[in-house]
Amino acid sequence: VDHQQTDWVSIHQQICPLLVPIRTPLPFLPSEEERKRGAEQLEERKKQLTSLAQSRSQELVLDGKAAEAIPAALHALRFGTELHGPDSVHLVPAYLVLALASTGKYCIGHLQEASKYLSQAEWIVLKTPDCSVAVQSKLQRGLGLLCVAKGNFEQALYHLANDIYLASSAFGLKSTEISGGYFHMANIFLQQDKMDIANSLYAEV
Repeated sequence: VDHQQTDWVSIHQQICPLLVPIRTPLPFLPSEEERKRGAEQLEERKKQLTSLAQSRSQELVLDGKAAEAIPAALHALRFGTELHGPDSVHLVPAYLVLALASTGKYCIGHLQEASKYLSQAEWIVLKTPDCSVAVQSKLQRGLGLLCVAKGNFEQALYHLANDIYLASSAFGLKSTEISGGYFHMANIFLQQDKMDIANSLYAEV
């Protein structure tokens, strides 16, 4: 019951009307043109579902609602896989949300889940030569936050520095997109009582 309620609040109440035509078997259509149109409509609905689930999962995880973000991200991953295949770079955002939501729970079992999601995302990025710099930046931030959760601050700083570099390359040195990398680095130096460095990074944010 708890899982059903979480799924409903997370995403299901938003996508329920869209799920009905997708899960209903297509009627027999006599002409090739009608069958083609029906297939195109089905694919378009799946694209809408994937986009809606992805944006909803990102919204929830940014609001700190990790448990509610996971069902939405899983829907995005499921429909994204149906649309693009299991190795597509289009799946990386869903994997990153799942990793971030799992990392946010700060317990060993969930950190292992986060590590698996990030490994899958990293593998897809590495095998996609034309993967956007923006996606690579988000991957580095995810890896950095996982290292923070594990207490490996030096490795976290390495990934977050890469995040800032990549985001700067994609969006510019004064873009809001790079502020997250600075913020998470500042938090690390704060935990290490390196107040001068932490304050300079907070000022940059």
